[in-house]
Amino acid sequence: MKVLVMDGVAEEGLAPLRRQQDIEVVIGEKMTEDQLVEIIGEYDALIVRSATKVTPKVVEAAQKLKVVGRAGVGVDNIDRNACTNKGIVVVNAPDGNTIAAAELTMAMMLGLARKVPAACNKLKNGCWDKKAFLGVELRGKTLGVIGLGRIGSAVAKRAQAMEMKIIAFDPYISEEHAKKMAVEIVTLPELFKRSDFITIHMPKTKETYHMINKEALAIMKDGVRIINCARGGIVDEAALYEYMVSGKVAGAALDVFETEPCTESPLIRLDNFIATPHLGASTLEAQINVAVDVAEEIVAALRGDLVKNAVNMPSMSPKLLAKIRPFLDLAEKLGKFQAQMLNGRIEKVEVVYSGELARYDVNPITTILLKGLLDPILQENVNFVNATLVARNRGITVVQTTTENGEDYNNLITVNVYTDKGRRMLAGTLFQGNDMRIVNIDGFRINAATVGHMLVVPHTDKPGIVGKVGTVVGDKEINIGGMQVGRIELGGTAIMVMMVDNIVPQCALEELAKIDGVLEVKMVSL
Repeated sequence: MKVLVMDGVAEEGLAPLRRQQDIEVVIGEKMTEDQLVEIIGEYDALIVRSATKVTPKVVEAAQKLKVVGRAGVGVDNIDRNACTNKGIVVVNAPDGNTIAAAELTMAMMLGLARKVPAACNKLKNGCWDKKAFLGVELRGKTLGVIGLGRIGSAVAKRAQAMEMKIIAFDPYISEEHAKKMAVEIVTLPELFKRSDFITIHMPKTKETYHMINKEALAIMKDGVRIINCARGGIVDEAALYEYMVSGKVAGAALDVFETEPCTESPLIRLDNFIATPHLGASTLEAQINVAVDVAEEIVAALRGDLVKNAVNMPSMSPKLLAKIRPFLDLAEKLGKFQAQMLNGRIEKVEVVYSGELARYDVNPITTILLKGLLDPILQENVNFVNATLVARNRGITVVQTTTENGEDYNNLITVNVYTDKGRRMLAGTLFQGNDMRIVNIDGFRINAATVGHMLVVPHTDKPGIVGKVGTVVGDKEINIGGMQVGRIELGGTAIMVMMVDNIVPQCALEELAKIDGVLEVKMVSL
């Protein structure tokens, strides 16, 4: 496998890749889109920072590409929709530069409070002018944090050490969690009105674009100071300039701009404005950390393992992954089993999680179940990245529910698949932590392992059928490893699950289907 590394990713961070004997690391030079399109077909993985653009044209040409990694947080330069449609995982490294970005924010805040850059420039130009640079203290001031994620939380912690009062706006953080951090959750307008300093730590989205605009600036405190070390475009730079010139805004510091590189903004000419050229992650430690993080994710993706920091698939913490990993394996087996049992076109998939599973986030489990179900059926690549999208695009309704009532099992996954020919039901569980078992097929209780090959034969419950099926299989010189029979009532319908050492050929399946009393024959391979 080959991995192309672009944009000067720190060499020390590539160690997790270089330790893999079957992975070749290629360091690429700066390329145009057409140049990248020309060579990308050779590579299984691509690592970029911010310079290389992974466009739809690049993705279309990437015939072997399984994963794109961003050595950093922002993935604005990667077309996630194109990658998702093609089943390519997009991963980033959200933790590696947390401290670097938080410390730069604090440096910006202190620089604004004490007018350090302007004072330095004047002194370097030969003027000693103490009176011109009267500053303010951070102690006792109110800091408004927009976005209380990893970086926002790190800034809040450091600002508290400066004896600042912290208020925050974040629609995804509970008040209980914020209270533990000694942070008061407020509405965005309230944050604008109360803050002496405002720092932004949100992604750039349709909702956050120009979040700091004329209307927002108008309701802020006179003398407010604004810091943005997150993403360009969240601050309306023209509006900020207007309010800084008017004196409403006492100072502003931007590490990011709507268009980069930026050297001509009128903001730069203002003495009370601090600018840096997108240095949020520019520390030696951060560059190594993000490279290590993304390299480890690339290895996991290439090995077919789940990754922690994918931005176009359900993500999960290592703690959650450890708990649900056996259920992910079971869900994929159930999906594969159902795919081989179905008749007709799939219209709806209904998944019910019972027992201890009701306590977990089951979205990743449903996604991998869909992967197992759709991948054997469709003539396209279906994986953990695009399984939900593939189902939606094909008009398949997916419903998941949870119930703490596990009936006879500590945990149970029940999958109902509705097609234009009817419904198939399958249920599975884990015994003793990781022993995967099929325990119900279309209402018939059984206990079957989820490995190898098996014949599934619904039939009329009468003497002789099991023997006849065994005879046909034996005549084909296929060894029978075991058998389960389930029935609801004597003399009604039953189901036979016969474990076999090899796939039963089609001619034998047709012969089995002709046995009097056999209702259906399905060959399932797991």
